[in-house]
Amino acid sequence: MAPRTLLAGAALVVAGLAAGLAPLDAAAQVPPSAREAAAYSGLHAAAWSGNAAAIARLVAQGAALDARDGRGRTPLHVATHARRRDAIRALLQAGANIDLLDADRYDAVTIAAVADDEQTLDLLLELGARADQVTSRYDGTALIAAAHLGHDGVVRRLIAAGAPLDHINNLHWTALIESIVLGDGGPRHVATLKALIDAGARSDIGDRSGVLPLQMARQRGYDDMVRILERAEAAR
Repeated sequence: MAPRTLLAGAALVVAGLAAGLAPLDAAAQVPPSAREAAAYSGLHAAAWSGNAAAIARLVAQGAALDARDGRGRTPLHVATHARRRDAIRALLQAGANIDLLDADRYDAVTIAAVADDEQTLDLLLELGARADQVTSRYDGTALIAAAHLGHDGVVRRLIAAGAPLDHINNLHWTALIESIVLGDGGPRHVATLKALIDAGARSDIGDRSGVLPLQMARQRGYDDMVRILERAEAAR
């Protein structure tokens, strides 16, 4: 199953929220299509199939480790989309740049975060990937993307890796805010919000209009989130 993707555009997000609609998902982060994958050659093909031996052979022959496909994906991005951890390790051991962004401004960490792929994220972080890069058209972070989607395990891993808790994206939303306004109030989004609060994320940062997270949760009837935020306010 293809991973859930991020929102298509800031205007659509704001318009949908203003109208009281649930956010619409669209292909902001795009994994390689079957047609693209079939056309791959060299390191991109080896990365997609997870062929670590072919990666080593191609690198020894002088293949460009950070070559780009038509959407700016490097072999490392492709291996991350495909969850090919042996290929990821082989590419990074050969010297691939772990921090590069694709054409949509996603790094490998954010790709794994959006895919809810904790094992691949763990490997990337173990091998030196950063949890603090500014990524995506929203000038966000992997933590914001994961909070938006309610990927609570990923959120906890990114927090432990030093992801900035209170980064504000160009929608003027933090990870905490996105867990509410783009979440469904269900168990994983509640767990996400709790992990952020427990780690020290600020609940006194509002949106562009000054609306605070507690008010956002109350407006949506997210009672479990309200209780967590009320306790955080009482403790401040």
